[in-house]
Amino acid sequence: MSDNPEAHLPPRHSPLPELEESGPTRRIAAPEEFARVQTSPEFAQLRSRFRAFAFPMTVAFLVWYFLYVLLSTYAEDAMSTPLLGHLNVGLVFGLLQFVSTFLITWLYVRHANRSLDPVAAQLRTELEGEA
Repeated sequence: MSDNPEAHLPPRHSPLPELEESGPTRRIAAPEEFARVQTSPEFAQLRSRFRAFAFPMTVAFLVWYFLYVLLSTYAEDAMSTPLLGHLNVGLVFGLLQFVSTFLITWLYVRHANRSLDPVAAQLRTELEGEA
């Protein structure tokens, strides 16, 4: 038995797929073109739209997260209030952390699809050409 874990593979095996030359090619933009796009109003708009979503949502999530941690630490009586059987306020808040994470992800994907991706695709096409 060989010590080589890849001994059973063909001689020129690569775990990465080969890049196909037959597919659509994109032109490679020059550094000056990237600098021009970076100073364009469209790129500024893209950055602004991203930040308008990301910064407030990050702050809101961190406030919600630290509120949960602080309540768990300093308001034990309130967090251990039973709601239904063994289900208490603290457990519900903990589960809501997961719900809020999925909600923020869904909201970001929706925001990106509507507001960010079209502008980014336009800038990419301008730089690299049609796919």
